[in-house]
Amino acid sequence: MTTLGQAMGPPAWTGAALRFASIALVAAVWISSTIFGVYIVVHYGGAVAAHTLEDWNVTLPRLYEAETPGASSGIGLHFMAGALLLVLGPIQLIQPLRSKAPTLHRWLGRLYALGALLAGVGGLTFMALKGTVGGLPMTVGFTAYGALMVLAALQTVRHAMARRLDVHRAWAIRLFALTIGSWLYRMGYGFWFLCAGDAGHTDEFSGWFDGVMDFAFFVLPMIVAEMFLRGRRGEASTGGRALAIVAVTGGAVFIAVATVFFTIYGWGPAIAVRFGGAVASTSF
Repeated sequence: MTTLGQAMGPPAWTGAALRFASIALVAAVWISSTIFGVYIVVHYGGAVAAHTLEDWNVTLPRLYEAETPGASSGIGLHFMAGALLLVLGPIQLIQPLRSKAPTLHRWLGRLYALGALLAGVGGLTFMALKGTVGGLPMTVGFTAYGALMVLAALQTVRHAMARRLDVHRAWAIRLFALTIGSWLYRMGYGFWFLCAGDAGHTDEFSGWFDGVMDFAFFVLPMIVAEMFLRGRRGEASTGGRALAIVAVTGGAVFIAVATVFFTIYGWGPAIAVRFGGAVASTSF
């Protein structure tokens, strides 16, 4: 029984609903990010093996230019470390793994944090040496993204080492939300092109929609992560937890639908074509 003036927490079923939505989101992300990770390794790593680095420019211009080897090395590091993050991230969120195999969780966590640092540093190196195709707005957005990824990786490790596990888990969730950013960036553009064509987009990535995407690809998942963190607290309001359930469920549905679409029309054909010895011409 609650005492007079004591606020009642949200109904018990909302906690179960948030847990179910979270499991669905992690499962959808794991499947989708694994497929995308394979695409990154095959498309970008395959270009390295085939000595056709100009293939990197099929989806985004100026990623590889022979006269800027340092920048190309930085973005290559970003891609390869990012592919590792996409596979390891969902694994680290599995509760039975954390409780039954803590040593494995810790070592995978160290590898994950190192991958996040390398991905962030690689992307920042590319921009420091070369800038971005979209000019100042893209440079500001992507620099903020890389800096946040480095910060989240350091905070995740720092709090784990200090045994502040609740704070560590919160930063790990934020880091996970950031590490799927480049994958969400591709998804965002793919769906926009499908629904609106080239509206707001230019070849120089200087249109109004390009400006939105310079920040939306990491700001939106961070907002969902914060809503989830606040919604799972015992003192959360009913409305706050309901919003978290809607946000997490919406994310799971979006990713599931998007994964089917991109696997059929983008990543799958790109992987198949690369194995066939040609370059996939895909905008995803």
